[in-house]
Amino acid sequence: MKLIVQIPCLNEEETLAATLADIPRQVDGIDQVEVLIIDDGSTDNTSQVARQHGADHIVRFAQNRGLGHAFKAGFDTALKLGADIIINTDGDNQYFGGDVATLVQPILEQRADLVIGDRRTGGIGHFSFFKRILQTYGSRVISRLGGLDIPDVASGFRAYTRETALRISMFTDFDHTAEHVVQAGQDRWAVVVVPIRTNPKARESRLFSNIGEFVLKSGSISLRTYARYKGLKIFASCGAAAFTVGFALGLRFLYYFLFTNEGLLHVQSVILSAVLLLAGFQMFLTGIIADLIATNRALMEDSLTRIKKLELGGEDSGA
Repeated sequence: MKLIVQIPCLNEEETLAATLADIPRQVDGIDQVEVLIIDDGSTDNTSQVARQHGADHIVRFAQNRGLGHAFKAGFDTALKLGADIIINTDGDNQYFGGDVATLVQPILEQRADLVIGDRRTGGIGHFSFFKRILQTYGSRVISRLGGLDIPDVASGFRAYTRETALRISMFTDFDHTAEHVVQAGQDRWAVVVVPIRTNPKARESRLFSNIGEFVLKSGSISLRTYARYKGLKIFASCGAAAFTVGFALGLRFLYYFLFTNEGLLHVQSVILSAVLLLAGFQMFLTGIIADLIATNRALMEDSLTRIKKLELGGEDSGA
């Protein structure tokens, strides 16, 4: 059983040594623990620090490509290296490495496809009151999109089985955490949440400049991921609302036209009614097309998973 801990990095020379020292090299139930560094175009000595402090594998981009690309490259490399379990953590030493064993335990017990570490953000001292509120309610909203109950959606300390890593989708160059929660829920993966510890804050986040940017980007990514699965539901709901309003306006005009002498005064209602009825019908047709695209996407993802298994030497060898 091989565990690979992947660490996407961007200019982490000051914190990477502590992060690597924090990762245990022996875990009960695991035969081999390796560390993979994905250097996302760092302009400092991140790769050199990684080599000096025991990283087993390093993938380096010539220029910065974004967290999503780094995460995907890490997964592809870890799978090629024969990982049975992949853990993702950050290079800023935010997460306590000693909790690696806590993350892998549900997978070893065959209870989970994905394990998410819960930082219990309400108790993190350097989180502002506003950030705690956003973390709490943002996690609730995204959890509902996935049909799950994940108290800390933004946590990047996660463990994936080999099968999950083969099937997971990555379409964003921003943060992957919200996208994977929605996909996990919609694809009915077994998701387990475990409490984890955090280390003292080493630096400010480089992923986003302010909370508003993070909320906007994470929200749009979550909605886009949800729409991949529920396109018909979304467009049909919007279409039904537009159609209902248009139908009501049409009835209103007929009432005035047939039972009063004010029919000609409400021609605008006819025009608006026609526009809304057509828009509602068009939205419903768009939903049908979206549903057909989603079906085709599911078939393509299944084919891609099978191709990956063939490229990697046969059937899944996961937990």
